Amino acid sequence: MAKATAPTGLVYSTESGRMCPACRHPVAACVCKAAAPVPAGDGVARVWRETKGRGGKAVTLVKGLALDATGLAALGKQLKTACGSGGTVKDGVIEVQGDHAERVVQELTRLGHRAKRAGG
Repeated sequence: MAKATAPTGLVYSTESGRMCPACRHPVAACVCKAAAPVPAGDGVARVWRETKGRGGKAVTLVKGLALDATGLAALGKQLKTACGSGGTVKDGVIEVQGDHAERVVQELTRLGHRAKRAGG
């Protein structure tokens, strides 16, 4: 006997494009992402360099900013552009490829964030 699966609903509409699977509104007007809480942070960006688990390659990490996902993504893009390297945003942490800790601290300060160097 086959299990009955719950219908996933409308995924795409020619009127409004992609649909959010959670709230079933268009992605541009999604109400569930607006209700997402802002991550808790003390407002001080902690910047450090890490090589563990990366095959000896250095990355600069930024954590502690109280920004939502879109704000972190935009800030990550600005930091990557300022450093001239790649990177990503994962789980509320901005990762910039390479050892750019001092440059990231300067850029965060210039953008109006409180930043300090953490780690060794």
